[in-house]
Amino acid sequence: MAAPGALLVMGVSGSGNHPWMEGGAAQAEKGQSFEHLCFLHRSTVGALLACELGWTFYDADDFHPEENRMKMRKGIPLNDQDRIPWLCNLHDILLRDVATGQHVVLACSALKKVYRDILMRGKDGAPRKCAEPGKEEKLAEVKLLVVHLSGSFEVISERLLQRKGHFMPPELLQSQFDILEPPSAPENFIQISVDKNLSEIIATILKVLK
Repeated sequence: MAAPGALLVMGVSGSGNHPWMEGGAAQAEKGQSFEHLCFLHRSTVGALLACELGWTFYDADDFHPEENRMKMRKGIPLNDQDRIPWLCNLHDILLRDVATGQHVVLACSALKKVYRDILMRGKDGAPRKCAEPGKEEKLAEVKLLVVHLSGSFEVISERLLQRKGHFMPPELLQSQFDILEPPSAPENFIQISVDKNLSEIIATILKVLK
């Protein structure tokens, strides 16, 4: 398939940050194996995939405003009003980079279809009327391939319990499963089980991109 402008690695938290991730890209460049890892996360996959492709990597969790972080630390799930400004900001970042010819890998929960739509098209994802009668302005849309890292509540809950230093407590996992809308047609997506090892996940994504 033709390379998308951006690749979204999505899933509930626990397919999220991992403490070794910052050094992961450097190790990947040296060709080191990660088969010893007992669990994988969406940021892990995203960072190493970006390294393999030579693309820019962003972790959406890094862009949460402090208000969102404080809310999650208190065990309060985020709602649409909390997430939409954050997603709009991420859309602007993707659009900016893609417009300059860069390719991007974004690790983001993107739990609902409307969230993924915002990442592609912004909040008002519809063509605007052009000043010239009978014409519409071209929609500023990011061509996105969604990679859904899927797993059972039990598997991902166990992984979250091993995650240290993140602002989202494991107790919020159920609230994410409650609103999760897995991607489906006509979305441009692939689904990969988190039960696969890292090499298999990366190889599957790279094969789809060829």
